[in-house]
Amino acid sequence: RKPCFGRRRLCSTNFDTSGKLHVWRQESTSARERALQYLPGQRIHGFTVKEVVAVPDLFLTAVKLTHDKTGAKYLHAARDDSNNLFSVQFRTTPMDSTGVPHILEHTVLCGSKKYPCRDPFFKMLNRSLSTFMNAFTASDYTMYPFSTQNSKDFQNLLSVYLDAVFFPCLRELDFWQEGWRLENEKPTDPNSPLVFKGVVFNEMKGAFSDNERLYAQHLQNKLYPDHTYSVVSGGEPLVIPDLTWEQLKQFHATHYHPSNARFFTYGDLPLEQHLKQIEEEALSKFECIDPNTEVPSQPHWTSPREDHVTCSPDALAPDPTRQNTLCVSYLLGDNGFEEERIEALLHKIEIQMKHQSTNFGLSLASYIASSWNHDGDPVELLQISDSVAKFRQTLKENPHFLQEKVKHYFKENTHRLTLSMSPDEAYLEKQANAEEEKLQKKIQALSDRDREEIYKKGLELLAAQSKTQDASCLPALKVSDIEPTIPITPVQISTAGGVPVQYCEQPTNGMVYFRAMCSLNSLPEDLRLYVPLFCSVITKMGCGALDYRQQAQQMELRTGGMSVSTQVIPDSTELDVYEQGVLLFSLCLDRNLPHMFKLWSDIFNSPHFDDEERLRVLVMMSAQELANGISYSGHTYAMTRAGRHLTPAGDLQETFGGMEQVKFMKRVAEMSDFSQVIRALPRIKKHILNPENMRFAINATPQKMSDTAAQLESFMKDVAENRKERKPVRPNITEKPPLPVYLNWFTFFVQELNFQPCQMKTFFQMPFPVNFVSKSIRTVPFTHEDYASLCILARMMTAKFLHGEIREKGGAYGGGARMGAGGLFSFYSYRDPNSVQTLSAFFRGIDWAKSGQFTQQDIDEAKLSVFSAVDSPVAPADKGMGRFLSGVTDEMKQSYRQRLFTVSHKNLVDVAERYFNVGQLTYGVAILGPENDTIKKDPSWIVK
Repeated sequence: RKPCFGRRRLCSTNFDTSGKLHVWRQESTSARERALQYLPGQRIHGFTVKEVVAVPDLFLTAVKLTHDKTGAKYLHAARDDSNNLFSVQFRTTPMDSTGVPHILEHTVLCGSKKYPCRDPFFKMLNRSLSTFMNAFTASDYTMYPFSTQNSKDFQNLLSVYLDAVFFPCLRELDFWQEGWRLENEKPTDPNSPLVFKGVVFNEMKGAFSDNERLYAQHLQNKLYPDHTYSVVSGGEPLVIPDLTWEQLKQFHATHYHPSNARFFTYGDLPLEQHLKQIEEEALSKFECIDPNTEVPSQPHWTSPREDHVTCSPDALAPDPTRQNTLCVSYLLGDNGFEEERIEALLHKIEIQMKHQSTNFGLSLASYIASSWNHDGDPVELLQISDSVAKFRQTLKENPHFLQEKVKHYFKENTHRLTLSMSPDEAYLEKQANAEEEKLQKKIQALSDRDREEIYKKGLELLAAQSKTQDASCLPALKVSDIEPTIPITPVQISTAGGVPVQYCEQPTNGMVYFRAMCSLNSLPEDLRLYVPLFCSVITKMGCGALDYRQQAQQMELRTGGMSVSTQVIPDSTELDVYEQGVLLFSLCLDRNLPHMFKLWSDIFNSPHFDDEERLRVLVMMSAQELANGISYSGHTYAMTRAGRHLTPAGDLQETFGGMEQVKFMKRVAEMSDFSQVIRALPRIKKHILNPENMRFAINATPQKMSDTAAQLESFMKDVAENRKERKPVRPNITEKPPLPVYLNWFTFFVQELNFQPCQMKTFFQMPFPVNFVSKSIRTVPFTHEDYASLCILARMMTAKFLHGEIREKGGAYGGGARMGAGGLFSFYSYRDPNSVQTLSAFFRGIDWAKSGQFTQQDIDEAKLSVFSAVDSPVAPADKGMGRFLSGVTDEMKQSYRQRLFTVSHKNLVDVAERYFNVGQLTYGVAILGPENDTIKKDPSWIVK
């Protein structure tokens, strides 16, 4: 596969069912140039072209169309990018908080007229090479996007998506599974208590355990109280059980109609083929209607309002007494707007236009969605330079333009809400009591016959979930459709000021990307926990002659961002070997190279660590962000903790980015005396910002490489005073192999001499109503012959066993298995109503794998799924990074690729037996979740 941008792929062909040949990619002209040939008024496959506009800033041509028969709106962005995207969105405007648009989004993907098998959406994840597949429910629209680099795959996925949204089965069983249901706690035991179950029900319980999400939801509901924005489109957990199956079907009938639809396609595939397929498979079967989904304007308040909400106290946030979050309208006087500040923000827009991401089509779809949803012009939104020019002209004609906007929208705006939030110690208890009250109210209304019917339906659903599904109706790619080899990414190795540099020439569109990897091998043990804090503050405290505000403004004016992050890189050949470091990253327009390196020089030579007030603010923000992130990334924290005692790299990852770091930052944030922290930061800087411990990488255009190299040499002279002789490493580690050459590259891998893997089960009691469960097993490193088989096994176990057990039967929002680069095979669940029961599902998954009860088709589907990740597009900014960061060369990747192709049924059973035998495996377990009596009574658990 060639790079996504600025390159043309070879022509690919395929045949339709009639045997007619389609040539999908033409080499004669670019996609942008071909699209410019369309004319307003031209009719194509039931659509009429309304507008054709070249958008040079974004390297695309926009073609706006309308469907003649239904009035459906269509926008095509023709761009020379092989990662093609499709999206269809509907304006969905619920008038209650039952979560009907959200539950419908889940349920339409559970089977359709043409593809009646259960859950075609999840099954297509393993039958395609998609680079993205998902669906989103916003406050007032629902979107269904996918992307792929394969033209045949695009047609397959388009067929499945069109049938799903326009002709879904909407079976009652699927509504029960995905939305909500009353069911016996143990479906096979009619005497077990009745409880609420359902994927969306549990998802939203998890979503509302995040206080920021809760606050934002209340803010919207109370600021727009008169229509759809006054309700929770995703579903309020206590209201979801009021939704009926009939209401769900009615909402689909009125909202999921072409007359209420907006289609978006992006990439280098021809527009005509998309239009033809959409017309034939969907739109031709509909007539025009008035969907009546418009949202009226919110009546303007004549005076400001105030409101207050409560939330759960977060045990991991700094000092719960400080947790009051207050949203107030702050007023700006006539202090003006600095010209340099305005230029910094306009520079940010320029960077965003030039920076090339791999998911540019998805970004565009998301960018235009909200405005287009309310009949805004999506083409106008794409013409960013025109908007900037118009803004500059307006500012020139009226220097007080921004002050007038502040006056109008902030200072004199009476439609203003002051919303405060404070923790309530009894919040969770009140929520649990309210749910129990709702449940009992439902139960009390049941007759004996109703109870019997609920038991029968529970068994019926369980039987459907347990039944082996025939997915033969679904389209699929073959393993033979996968490219056998990867393209080589050429890099040049040189030095600057004695420091190794990797240069990678790429079509970066006038951008330069700089990285510096700094080893931590000489860092004393007592400073390790402080490293993530150092990374988060080093670019935000001020440096040289700049205070922190001036530094932030210069970074915005001269760069596209400057960041510092911890890195724990497992070795590709040995489990107990790893590299520990800090990665500096920045990007800039090539004209700003000297300015970018000057900012880095000032950070190296004279960072400001002594502003205690600023440091305290940054620490509080960092600690709060970490605590808030757990409810969204709990499965990641669980997996990190489960792997802590299995490898040295896993131990360090927990230190830098796990629950240990969250708790450490909470302690630091609550310190009354910051002198210990202020002393630690310059000590860390001496070890990290030392050229003796570094290597650099530059990605830029060929024309800019010599200038970049010269600037890098100049930078090295500026920071030469930071160079210090490398001290001996910590006594318990040894650098391996001897420096400086490792895989033809300068890395600082180390081996822990005394590390002993051990088993540990840890439970973190959290203020959540759902669980995040993980089990990790120590296996083999990347280059081991069994690594590829374990990757395929993880994907197959997820699709063919764990998804059904954890999500469909268990009601968790997600779950599965994955093979990590560090040699850890991890099971996980996400927003899960169960805890120890899910651990049992993990064990049953192991038994399933050992039994070999899977087919060659199952294996091939798992291979497709793994290759879709392996072959996901790589942006020009990121080319060559595998080699730079971890020493993984293109040749090593190709060897891994060949092993993936050859994985057999026997290989999969063998690795399951070899690494998952109960008496032999070394594993760790971690659960984050609500109070759990079963675990508390079990002495084998460590409870935090």
